[in-house]
Amino acid sequence: MSRPHVSAQAVHAALQAALAPLSLVVHDDSADHAGHAGAREGSHLRVEITCQRFSGLSRVARHRLVYDALRSLMPQGIHALAIQARSPGEP
Repeated sequence: MSRPHVSAQAVHAALQAALAPLSLVVHDDSADHAGHAGAREGSHLRVEITCQRFSGLSRVARHRLVYDALRSLMPQGIHALAIQARSPGEP
């Protein structure tokens, strides 16, 4: 039985509310994974986020902030989440 999928819009709203990023793009790559075993387990999402709060933080710490912001959505149907987290001025 497949789980519900969390929308890119829901992820965008949660990250916007929690982190107030300078830029944020959420890509829903779920269609690219149709037919794969994990496709029924939830959404496959890719986040590109630039946030002042990431300044001076390690990659792991940045990812923790993102996961914390999405804590309530994760069990609702996010199977895979790729994160590209930058502080302002980083390429």
